Amino acid sequence: MKKLLQLSICLAATITVAQSRELPIDTVITTQHTATINGATFSYTAQTGTQPVWDENAKPIATLHYTYYTRNNIKDRAARPLLISFNGGPGSGSVWMHLAYTGPKILKIDDEGYPVQPYGVSSNPHSVLDVADIVYVNPVNTGYSRTIPASGKEVDREKFFGINADIKYLAEWLNTFVTRNNKWRSPKYIIGESYGGTRVMGLSLALQEQQWMYLNGVIMVSPADYKVVRNSGPVAEAINLPYYTAAAWHHKMLPPALQSKDLLEILPESEAYTIDKLMPALAKGGFLDTTEKEAIAEKMAYYSGLNKKDILDQNLVVPTSFFWKNLLKDKSGYTVGRLDSRYLGIDKQLAGMKPDYNSELTSWLHSFTPAINYYLQEELNFKTDVKYNLFGPVHPWNNENDNTRDNLRLAMAQNPYLNVMIQSGYYDGATTYFNAKYTMWQVDPSGRMKDRFSFKGYRSGHMMYLRREDLKTANDDIRDFIKRTVATDRSAKY
Repeated sequence: MKKLLQLSICLAATITVAQSRELPIDTVITTQHTATINGATFSYTAQTGTQPVWDENAKPIATLHYTYYTRNNIKDRAARPLLISFNGGPGSGSVWMHLAYTGPKILKIDDEGYPVQPYGVSSNPHSVLDVADIVYVNPVNTGYSRTIPASGKEVDREKFFGINADIKYLAEWLNTFVTRNNKWRSPKYIIGESYGGTRVMGLSLALQEQQWMYLNGVIMVSPADYKVVRNSGPVAEAINLPYYTAAAWHHKMLPPALQSKDLLEILPESEAYTIDKLMPALAKGGFLDTTEKEAIAEKMAYYSGLNKKDILDQNLVVPTSFFWKNLLKDKSGYTVGRLDSRYLGIDKQLAGMKPDYNSELTSWLHSFTPAINYYLQEELNFKTDVKYNLFGPVHPWNNENDNTRDNLRLAMAQNPYLNVMIQSGYYDGATTYFNAKYTMWQVDPSGRMKDRFSFKGYRSGHMMYLRREDLKTANDDIRDFIKRTVATDRSAKY
């Protein structure tokens, strides 16, 4: 009888603490932690919660989930930089950089980024929390963020799901966040990965012109520039060749003259050929001389590891999907990953134009999904039955009127403090490193602000920070960028 009574009490307690599948629209949970970063041990505060998005009538139309880390015992909080972090998609939660790159905790993975069981998290000795407070923001329908109501005809999707709508409401949301957390005097940086690169380019100007908030830095991680990615033509068709060179070098598929050299020795050669020879040749289209076409295909095979005949069969325009499928077809039969071509996959059949699946993404989902759910609920104490959306329902997405590249240029012109850093992995086949360089070259046609741009490349893929060596190097690059651009006691003038 006594045991039965104890069981009843336990069941009652369980029912009492049961969670809800609805989140409060404005709440925060605070926890205290300790980190050792760059050899220094210090305490920090983690706040994770929700903050509303309001419409023109001050009515909440969505709530965004965020996690905010602040280092404790800082004497001059106003001088402490703020790093605002977004991932991409569109439709991706902030989990990727949060739990694998800049935050105080990282995934339990091996040194090259592959999942390790049991899944979990460990301390990140390379986080930039030592030099900046960090907030990770989940746009609408990603992470725990949701519209109000969560679904139905009442939801005005045009307010959230498009390039310009996304930028507009996020700029407004950040104004509230900065005000609530007393960060108006702090140097501010925004970092965006993949589609997040488009997002932060647009936010740089929106924050200035709509919120009167001026930034010190924009960091683009493996940025997606849709001025190139979604278009055809000689630039879009040629610009992937240096990535092919890098991935083929990694898999030892290049001719001995290239394979015997270091990666960074051969990439400038492939880049120069792409700009000086391949783009002009593709511009001629069907009027390219047959002899020249043969020579171009020969050189493309030389720099890509692909078969010359396959290149000719596709009229010199080789889709990335064909490369992922066929680079290793005759060597090992494996496919290579889209977002990180170091990863290998197994297809149903060898022949084809594209792989059956993205081998790198399935590997990452092994690690990220259990880790973020465990971490938020058990270590940060954010208890909910709401599903954490690694990828949320945001489509159809309005891609019209994409002026983000020029918006970044105008923001930089208006703000002499604003600097830009781009970080890319050489083995990223989705948003290639050379595309990122091309974007950087195109932002400011005058060239008068080129000294405020920097590019950093890494021997890994889209999420270059998953490789342990690059995790350290890439965080050090952010740390140095912040220290260099804080601009203490320097006037904002030309």
